[in-house]
Formats: sequence, C-alpha cells, structure tokens
Amino acid sequence: MNKDTEVDMKEVELNELDPEKQPMTGDVQAVGGEKNGSVKLKVPEDEVTFTGLSKEELMKVAGTPGWVRTRWVLLVLFWLGWVGMLAGAIVIIVQAPRCKPIPDMSWWNEGPLYQISDLVAFSDGLTGAEKKLDAINQLKVKGLVLGPLHTVQEDQRNTLNLKEINPTQGTEAALVAVLEKAHKKGISVVLDLTPNYPGSSPWFKTSDLGDVMEEVKAAAEHWLSLGVDGIKIPDLSLASMALDWSKLKAAVQGNSTENTKKRVLMGVVEGISAPQVSQLVNTSGVDLVLSDLLSTKKGGVEHIKDMDILHTQQRSVGWGLGAAQLDHLTKQAISQGLIRLYQLLLFTMPGTPVFTYGDEIGLQAQGEKYPKMIWDIEKESAEGAAVNETAKAEREKYVAVRKWFISLSELRGKERSLLYGDYYSLHSSPSSLAFLRLWDQSERYITAVNWGATSETLTLKLAPTEGVELPETVLVKLSTDPSLEAESTVSLDKITLAPGQGVLLQYPYTG
Repeated sequence: MNKDTEVDMKEVELNELDPEKQPMTGDVQAVGGEKNGSVKLKVPEDEVTFTGLSKEELMKVAGTPGWVRTRWVLLVLFWLGWVGMLAGAIVIIVQAPRCKPIPDMSWWNEGPLYQISDLVAFSDGLTGAEKKLDAINQLKVKGLVLGPLHTVQEDQRNTLNLKEINPTQGTEAALVAVLEKAHKKGISVVLDLTPNYPGSSPWFKTSDLGDVMEEVKAAAEHWLSLGVDGIKIPDLSLASMALDWSKLKAAVQGNSTENTKKRVLMGVVEGISAPQVSQLVNTSGVDLVLSDLLSTKKGGVEHIKDMDILHTQQRSVGWGLGAAQLDHLTKQAISQGLIRLYQLLLFTMPGTPVFTYGDEIGLQAQGEKYPKMIWDIEKESAEGAAVNETAKAEREKYVAVRKWFISLSELRGKERSLLYGDYYSLHSSPSSLAFLRLWDQSERYITAVNWGATSETLTLKLAPTEGVELPETVLVKLSTDPSLEAESTVSLDKITLAPGQGVLLQYPYTG
C-alpha cells in the first residue's frame, strides 16, 4: 500500500464517529438495535435575586408620614387590646360566684366511726385487732371506738380500775401496738371509759358521780399519754353535771394547738329529745354527742324534725342505729334491704355516722349481745371440697352489703355536699323521708328512703330558698331498688320506692 492510500484510509477512520459519541436522537440506532432517548438541556437565564432595601433606603422610607401614622395606629391598637383583655379578666373575676369558705373540720367529721365493744368477739382480743386493721382500713373509717376494756365487776364500785385492761381483752402493750399501726393508716382511736359497763347504771350510784368522775379524768390522762385520740363517756346528761366535769374536758381538750391533732370528747345520750340534744351540745362543751334518736323514733316525720333541729350542729352530732347502746344495726334492720337502706341514711344524714362492728356486712346478733365477727367472707371453698349452698348464699349476702357500705363510705369521704353540706327537708311520712344535701358549687344529693311494708310515691317539695332549686330530672347515683338502676335518669315529679328500699340521687350545680 502506497502513501496516498494510507492517507485516504486515515481520513475515512477520522470521519467515522464513535457510537458513544453519536447524538442521542430518536432517529439514531444504538448499538444492539436499541433506540436512545433524546436529552434536551436548558441553559438557565441569569437569575434575578431580590436583596431588599438597603439601610439608607429603609431609614428614608421609615420617616415618611404614612409609615409614622401606621406605626402609631398599630401601637394604639395593641395597648387598647391589652387593656381590654385585662378589664375583661377583672370583670369575670368580680362577677364569678365566690367559693364558699370550707368550715372548720375535725377528723371525726371526715368519716364514719367504728365501734368495737368486745375485742374477743371481734378478733380474739387486741392482738387480733391489730391484724385486722388492714381490713378495717378498707371501710374508709376515720376512727375506732374501743371497749370498754378496763376491769370492773358488775355494780361493784370498789372493783373499778380504769387504768387496767381486762386480761381477756388484751394487754397495754397490745393496745399501744394497735394505736401505732392505726395511726400509720390515718385511723384515730377513741377509748370507751364507761365505768360500770357490765352493771345497770354506767356511773354506779348518783352519789358516786363525783369520785368516779375524778377517776375517769385520771384514766383519761393516762391513756391519752399513750397515744389514744379521745375518750367516750356514757350518760352525758348526768356526767356534765358533775363538779369535776370541767377538769375532764380540760384533760381531753386542753393543750390543743393548730399544729397538734385534736382529741375528741365523745358523750352518749339516750331517751332525750332533739332539742335536748341540741342544748347539751351547746352547754356541755363536748365535741361529739351520740344519741339514740334514730333508734327510738320510727316515723319519717319525727326523723325529719330531728334533722331540722340538729343539722346546724352537724359537726357535733353523731347518728347510729343501735350504736348508742352498742347494739348492731340488724337488731332493727331485719332484712338485707333495710340494712342497706339504713347504711345509706346514716352516711348521708347531716352528722357523723357511727357503726358497731359487723354492721358493714349485716352481721346478725341472733340473741347475743356481742356476736362473733365473721371474716374471710370472700374466701372460696377448697377445690374438691363439698359446697354448703346455704353458707355460700349467706357469704354472698355479706359481700354485697360490704360492697355497698364501702361505696357509700368512699362517696361521703370525697363529696363536700355529704361531708359538711347544707341540709333541706323534702318529704316525710310515717314510713318514708327525703332530704337534700348541697354545698356551694359541688354536686348535690337527694336521699330518699321507704322502710314501710308497701310501695310509696314520694312528692318532693323544697321550701322557697334563695339560690336553691330542684331540677326536673336527676341521675340515680346509688340504689337498692331494682326499678331504679344506677346511672339512669329519673324525673323528680314521681319517685316511687318499693318496700324497704332507698335511693341516692345526684344533680349538678348549674349556677
């Protein structure tokens, strides 16, 4: 091959383009027969960036009359808005209903008191009582009333020793252990110092009153020094007439300051009227009077009249069905329905509810003064063991009554209307009654009960009272009557209760 031929071949090679350098057009076939897509590139134009005004330009514009006026308008609007909101807040505060001041409360006003008159029947003595404090605490009680525990022979004045615990009930060390554990659980302990508790007259002979009162005072000082939170005495009408009565009061109530826990002086009265109870509250100086008014007067009319008289002194009045005599509630409430009815009544009346051990389950006395307490009511029979259906049914009743008791105790402990609320009577008849409890802006409650043998329709009427009105409908909070289910809504026009049934109704504050 000559030189000219070589030059021509090089020109051919140079004119051939590498396939990879071929333009990517739709008309050009790529290697392998595939067609490459077209790619179009757009060269961006020169971007224009906004840089804002310079400092000099801004200062020049800011001084113009238009912008000056605008700034002044915005400043005035801001301050007008701020002042308007402040004025609105002040108006709301001034016009809003003021909260009613909470009354001065003592621990015995905050929950039920639980009497254990015979520690042997309750828990085989004081040592057993300490072990049962967890179960007692579930009832939300605020205080225990123990005893009488001291030694004395029936009607034998010379055998009285108020500083010595009867060995059958326990020891002083066991009592101290009960006090320490109870206090850790927020439960106070009151000691019953009824001198002649086994005898016919609690103070022996009237002529012995002065000497016995002196012994009671000395014993009170002894037990209070060990941590007891109060003293209970019998026949307050007689005791308050003793020459040394003021000394006993000073021993129990003295040395009380804002930083120390209050001690309660509790007195029992029997067979006197509500006006007499009211007078004793005013003249005797006791902290709490437990009467038998609910036990001795059977009619709803009488009960309403008693509450009408005593409700203004509710922080000094205790209510119980048999509690004044250390009897059980079942002595008068003979059916499960009546047991729950009276529990409802006691927890919602204006005053402190007082129960005897076993009332929380409806313990039947069965002719005994101090029946044996029944424990482990929720315990199931061992697997494979024969089931006593009668005993099982009895346990289920106890469980139901206890559950009802706890629900009432919890409700009273958190609702201001039930704790210290105002009281208004709504209805009374020989076998039924109804009343209203309310406090300021809290939930309001109506208690209605019928312990008669027939159904009764209650007509609720509220005396004209400023700021207090009954609504058309209410909520059923708790009920023993199957026809009035809890959480249902009922009209207040007609509240019909079956025999031996009760209901707790609720409605809100509406302003």
